[in-house]
Amino acid sequence: MVDSIKNKVLVREFNEERDIEVVGKLERDCETVSSKGASMFTNMMSDPLCRIRFYSLHVMLVAELRENGELVGVIRGCIKHVGTILGGTHVKLGCILGLRVSPRHRRMGIGLELVRSIEEWLISNGADYTFLATEKNNVASTNLFSIRCNYMNLSSLVIFVQPISFPMKALYKDVKVEKLHVDQAIALYYNKLRGKDIYPTDIDAILREKLSLGTWVSYFKEDEWIGLHSKEKNEDFVTSSPSTWVVFSIWNSCEAYKIHIRKSHPLKFFHSTLTHARDKIFTCFKLPICDSLEKPFGFLFLYGLYGEGRRLGELMKSAWSFASRLTENVKDCKMIITELGVSDPLIEHVPKDSSMSCINDLWYLKKVNGINNNEDQDHLMNTVGELGNVFIDPRDF
Repeated sequence: MVDSIKNKVLVREFNEERDIEVVGKLERDCETVSSKGASMFTNMMSDPLCRIRFYSLHVMLVAELRENGELVGVIRGCIKHVGTILGGTHVKLGCILGLRVSPRHRRMGIGLELVRSIEEWLISNGADYTFLATEKNNVASTNLFSIRCNYMNLSSLVIFVQPISFPMKALYKDVKVEKLHVDQAIALYYNKLRGKDIYPTDIDAILREKLSLGTWVSYFKEDEWIGLHSKEKNEDFVTSSPSTWVVFSIWNSCEAYKIHIRKSHPLKFFHSTLTHARDKIFTCFKLPICDSLEKPFGFLFLYGLYGEGRRLGELMKSAWSFASRLTENVKDCKMIITELGVSDPLIEHVPKDSSMSCINDLWYLKKVNGINNNEDQDHLMNTVGELGNVFIDPRDF
């Protein structure tokens, strides 16, 4: 099968001048169609690399038919470093994103060939593991990676999708929501990330990205946060936090790509695609597909959620209300989204609104650079399926 598909399909690196329009058409062909008679595709605003440009080591591969040069598939990959609760050295993670295969050329082994090709690139660039995320009920995806490609389930997560509604809910009168200076945010996260099962080691780079709108803390007015408003670079405020508080950061996905929904012909076929926010968002819709949603729209992504103390539910509601109000100043923003691991202490405090929807997500992992003497990495494979308190990297969503 592998030799046969290699004779029919050439997998090569994306050529921006040659392929950009064709990849755009492929994305539109890979529409997700719902029972409501509407379809959705990802509008990457003429930048197919938008989800991987944040990483210095990244690549996009395309599959084309040898007989006529038709482009029939695409996949993206990048390398990043993560820390783990196991401590020790950091892990070099090869991430797989955005697998697409033309609907007319599925079930031919093209997707498998693209995955194997991107794995080869990740391994050649020093990845210790390869990693990907996919929706739990996407049977085609889970079978491809767990059965055909020998991936193991690393973690289970829940994605929360909240459509923006008007009028906005008011903030709690007894709660403060204050923005941190980026250096304060970096200090706070570096202090608290060690408690996460998995976390990015370059949180400073994430927080300094232009798509990161900022970091805020929420706490009760009756409490005092000593040093929070100090003009000097003083990290003592981290250890002077009040008894109950929540921190959150906001990522403006509207500037990276947009979701485009349009009413479909009733005979359009249904299919699932792999590993992209648009698939996750679409399955969550509880709203009718109105005219306003037929225009391209984006969302704000809440990340870096962390809290300590009691009455966290009230502070989480304030964070949601604050983010909702922030959307008024973000063009084409229609939703707020966040994702939390199943054992994240804050997951039970996510405000449950009637319009909010949830979807189960899975992280998969495979060791690819052989067995070595690094006990931390060997232990990581022994914990697959148990790591549920993780830091969600907004660059990957």
